[in-house]
Amino acid sequence: MFTRVSAFRLPASLAILLFWLLPTAAQAQVKASLHALKASFPADAAEVVVGLRLEHEAKWHTYWLQPGTGLPTSLDWKLPPGWTAGPIRWPAPHRVYDTAKNLAGNGYEGVVFLPVTLIPPRDLAPGQAVTLRAKAEWLMCKDVCIPGDAELSLTLTPTAPGAPATANVTDSPEGEALLATLDALPRPAPSALAAEVTRPDAAAKRLRLSFAAAAIPAGEAWYFDADAAIAYDQPQPRAAGAPAGRIALDLAVSDYAEPFPARLRGVLVFAGGPAYELDLPVESATAEPATAAPSATPASLASIVALAFVGGLILNLMPCVFPVLGLKVMGFVQQAGQDRKKITAHGLVFTGGVLLSFWLLAGALAALRAGGSELGWGFQLQEPAFVFAMAVVLLAFALNMSGAFEFALGATAVGGSLQQKDGYAGSFFTGVLATIVATPCSAPFLAPALGAALALPVAASFAVFTAIALGLAAPYLVLAAFPAAIRALPRPGAWMESFKQGMAFLLYATVALMVWILAGQLSPEALLSALLALALLAFALWLYGRATAPGARRPRRVTLALSLLLAAGAVAYGWPRAAAPDEIVWEPWSAERVAELQKAGRPIYVDFTARWCFTCQTNKKAVFAGPGSGEVLELFREKNVAALRADWTNRDPLITAELARWKRAAVPFNLVYLPGRAEPVVLPELLTPGTVLEVFTASP
Repeated sequence: MFTRVSAFRLPASLAILLFWLLPTAAQAQVKASLHALKASFPADAAEVVVGLRLEHEAKWHTYWLQPGTGLPTSLDWKLPPGWTAGPIRWPAPHRVYDTAKNLAGNGYEGVVFLPVTLIPPRDLAPGQAVTLRAKAEWLMCKDVCIPGDAELSLTLTPTAPGAPATANVTDSPEGEALLATLDALPRPAPSALAAEVTRPDAAAKRLRLSFAAAAIPAGEAWYFDADAAIAYDQPQPRAAGAPAGRIALDLAVSDYAEPFPARLRGVLVFAGGPAYELDLPVESATAEPATAAPSATPASLASIVALAFVGGLILNLMPCVFPVLGLKVMGFVQQAGQDRKKITAHGLVFTGGVLLSFWLLAGALAALRAGGSELGWGFQLQEPAFVFAMAVVLLAFALNMSGAFEFALGATAVGGSLQQKDGYAGSFFTGVLATIVATPCSAPFLAPALGAALALPVAASFAVFTAIALGLAAPYLVLAAFPAAIRALPRPGAWMESFKQGMAFLLYATVALMVWILAGQLSPEALLSALLALALLAFALWLYGRATAPGARRPRRVTLALSLLLAAGAVAYGWPRAAAPDEIVWEPWSAERVAELQKAGRPIYVDFTARWCFTCQTNKKAVFAGPGSGEVLELFREKNVAALRADWTNRDPLITAELARWKRAAVPFNLVYLPGRAEPVVLPELLTPGTVLEVFTASP
């Protein structure tokens, strides 16, 4: 189950003071106690229901099973022999807010009972009191969040067997409140509710929950999802167009729901009314047989092609494309006043590069669609290696335009050597590059045309892609076909160097876009390697520029060789790779998870880390990805070591409190919990594979 911790406004130092100096005050925000319906129960009872009572101070709250943010309340039972405890039976939650009225998640305020069903042994002696103990832990929030806990106990007395059932008998105000909670627990949805879940649009991340209006009371309805598949912080408006007699809620699917939910499991709550448990399959409301692609009439195809052409034309102004087309603008400026045939040829070659690239994309999409793949425009940018390669190429272009180095200008369509061998390779490659970087953009009129192209038959799809390509290339074809328009451009001169360097910053922005895409595809460690590789590549190209600059002194060849070696090494170092089979799979750290793993007898490795901690990154690289790391990975696999990561990149009072418990106020900090030992082994700040191996191999 995936949960996120809400943002906290107190600085870490104040959080530590709260934990160390004000423990009593912190606990006072929520008071916890254990209660039963009655102080006694028949010795042969099949079950005993007790409840955790949480009393919140005004404007404080705790959390439900699926909190949205924060952490749910938990109970760790320490029962007499023969007793077993079931899970918490969660009452219907409501949306909770901080004092600034920011939605904080799903939970409870005021006084709430969390019932639990206990199964007693069959051999209880009547009259012999039984003490039930449990440790309750919760997260209490208002403007700040503070973890709370309490050691609780409840003493009950078995009575003579065969006594009448007393499930609805109480002997205290707390017992009455617990009984009321049990009566109001979410119940299975009745058949009259006729609830169903559909995905009305296969392209949208939303679901529609509908039910019979006659089966529910008037007032607001809200759905709380038990699997975090539905975004807790998004509105749930009533959908228009629901059939007569039915109500439909539009539910936004969470960005963290991977894969897309196949079932909806949670609680539907009505204001002032009942709460119903739901467990429903997600059905497609627009399901169509996956047979032949839909056909298009000549009129509709013509309109789609027209839209595609206009979309390709507007694509020139998109931030993804415009920086690269600056390369071609420079070429036209330099061609001003030259032979008309040569200028026209450059425009046609550029158009050929655009057309060929779009045809290759259309062909690849058609082939993959035929193989059953579900793909969309820009599918190649879903491959981290391709995105990294684009970042490398665009960074090299940008540095070239900034003047860091000069080489292969005929291939980049920039500078005075553009006309080497007529510069046609440069014009063609600029067309290819413009197409590649166009894929993240969706200009006006282009989105519907692309959507149609991905569903049309292959021939019609190629026509749409051709129209997009011609729209993208049209301005340059016009300039090439009408020399008078080219002559209107400024003449070559000293201003061109400043213009070229200014255009470089647009390419740097496109590199930033590629890095942003990589950030959503790579692990933090792999992303750091890619960023360092780009920095090393920039240094290598600068060094190359120094070696090839006019008047450069010897040893020029040595510097040149070193720069090429560094460039190759940078690309190899940063190249995204598939996760190795032996790579560590990290779980988010929590005290509850540590306790659970300790009970299971598994060894645990806990890494308190942060992205801004360079030593932390060095440790991870050395232990899990450097020389000797193979033995560590093998040991983790053999001993079934659980790897937990406490990420302190952003403020997290739970992690701050845990560090403070160990008298630490900084990272890196690493712990190893060994089976059979209550206390963990504290590792040194600087780690090596040998350090980690020694701790585990020394254990029995």
